[in-house]
Amino acid sequence: MEGNLSLWDSTPADPLETFSILNSSGPPPLPWEAPTFTVAARCRVAATLVLFLFAAVSNLSVLISVCWGRGYRLAAHLRPLIASLASADLVMTFVVMPLDAVWNITVQWYAGNIMCKLLCFLKLFAMQAAAFILVVVSLDRYRAILHPLESLDAGLRNRRMLLGAWTLSLLLASPQLFIFRAIKADGVDFTQCVTHGSFPYLWQKTAYNMFHFVTLYVFPLLVMTFCYTCILIRINGQMHKRKGVLL
Repeated sequence: MEGNLSLWDSTPADPLETFSILNSSGPPPLPWEAPTFTVAARCRVAATLVLFLFAAVSNLSVLISVCWGRGYRLAAHLRPLIASLASADLVMTFVVMPLDAVWNITVQWYAGNIMCKLLCFLKLFAMQAAAFILVVVSLDRYRAILHPLESLDAGLRNRRMLLGAWTLSLLLASPQLFIFRAIKADGVDFTQCVTHGSFPYLWQKTAYNMFHFVTLYVFPLLVMTFCYTCILIRINGQMHKRKGVLL
């Protein structure tokens, strides 16, 4: 790869965008100043701490309740759904949030190449798992309301869908292990965890980001919208039928 690795126009708000390639034949780069722990970064760390406490307490309470507490009284096919959703959120809570907060404080990356890859993988994995499990929950409710006679095999069906959700999340997040790396800038004492050099062309990076945007937000939203819209239509129709019988 030609050119020197330099840092320019870096914003502490996004430590992943600290690097750019400057052609060695072009004009010399402006003097670079290392990113600092700004007020915006402090606000992000404070918000992360608040979310960490809330997510830890709420998801641990749900998981304990489902496994050993009052939640154990739920239908057997519902318990794995709720436990899986809480587990995915706990991965984000206890692994991703603390490391992300420390990263905001230190600004640059000190944990080495392996931890760089692992953090970026776990972050996407937890997000994908939570999104897909919400899809599984909506599909379960759809089948239970619109096809109640098929609920006898709901337990087996849900376990298969959950296995598919976790497996698909693992597969979709695995490229993070290859495209992220810890890179030290030339001429300065600054290391960052970035995708620098993983995408030869800008359109490839854009396509990668758009793909994950679709799988994280668009696809789950469309499926859940379809399922819950059908459920509302069925419930509304049943209510009108009951009113007609009463009249």
